[in-house]
Amino acid sequence: MAHSASWVGIRRFTPPTDKWNICRLVSAMEVKATQKSSVASTTTSYGKSKTVWVWTESKQVMTAAVERGWNTFVFRSQKLADDWSSMALIHPLLIQEGGIFDSDNTRVATILEVSNPKELEQLQPENGVAENVVVDLLDWQVIPAENIVAAFQGSQKTVFAVSKSPVEAQVFFEALEHGLGGVVLKVEDVKAVLDLKDYFDRRDEMGNILSLTKAIVTGVQVAGMGDRVCVDLCSLMRPGEGLLVGSFARGLFLVHSECLESNYIASRPFRVNAGPVHAYVAVPGGKTCYLSELKAGKEVILVDQKGHQRTAIVGRVKIETRPLILVEAKRNADDQTLYGMLVQNAETVALVCPQKENEVQKTAIPVTSLKVGDEIMLRLQGGARHTGIEIQEFIVEK
Repeated sequence: MAHSASWVGIRRFTPPTDKWNICRLVSAMEVKATQKSSVASTTTSYGKSKTVWVWTESKQVMTAAVERGWNTFVFRSQKLADDWSSMALIHPLLIQEGGIFDSDNTRVATILEVSNPKELEQLQPENGVAENVVVDLLDWQVIPAENIVAAFQGSQKTVFAVSKSPVEAQVFFEALEHGLGGVVLKVEDVKAVLDLKDYFDRRDEMGNILSLTKAIVTGVQVAGMGDRVCVDLCSLMRPGEGLLVGSFARGLFLVHSECLESNYIASRPFRVNAGPVHAYVAVPGGKTCYLSELKAGKEVILVDQKGHQRTAIVGRVKIETRPLILVEAKRNADDQTLYGMLVQNAETVALVCPQKENEVQKTAIPVTSLKVGDEIMLRLQGGARHTGIEIQEFIVEK
């Protein structure tokens, strides 16, 4: 049966047999309703399901993917589909005539090459192709992806881009914030699958609400001079947002950004005056690192009063010698566990307060105004860490 795309000027991609007589792994995502079979679905931090197909000739890549719950495959050969189905419980799809078909011979995707701006302009949702479109952008990446996202905004069609690395896949998934609907990950390296899965895990984590605990300040005292870290991010923060920082991993304080207006200095909503070089700071993956380890390009977690979290990229870190204040807190008067941190003694440094219903109050208290009895926010977690990863072992920190 011949199946042809109706788009004029765009080349339908009919792959050579020797290269496409292989498997493509469809990850834990959602294929549109034209595909009658079921696949697992994963929702990103932007709230939309994303689909991943992996193009590989490596059984090791296949094994790694199946072990992570990704079990839908696309084949060029029916025999290969049967062979792989005998090895593992998978859902096979068949690629032929420039398209991908399910077991009922229904087209679920059309494969197209786009090599120049004219062809890209012709890639429009009103053109009559399958519900899913796989686009090979050849040597392009960011701008074409953004153009496609804009063109298909509001469309029911899902557009995939061929990607040769997890980094490229991330570009496609984040173009114009919402990203493309999916990627075809063309790799032969198991690490690429692991890295892409880690990317989704970190993004899924952002949809979770962090549990924050109210704590009562039990002590505030001047501590002398120390090297403190200002973290300048590539994102603007809102009132109530900041970084989780602490001297002990068991309890991280929510340090507010400099987004609030002040009589002392202009607002800097991209900055958190976080604390000394030794302090822990929360990063994606449930991990911590030292403030001294942060540098341009690393990711941190931004958290607000309600525990909503998102990732942000560090743009710059400034370490300077400044006067410090030691802040100590407990969950309540009967609590035997003490939590502490040091911060710069400055009016622009503040700790986030609990949010109270039906009451107008400040989102944060400047450390220069902090006093015993004030309420602040803590993130409680396991105290033992190895290279930033929480572990179970006996530990005493004081």
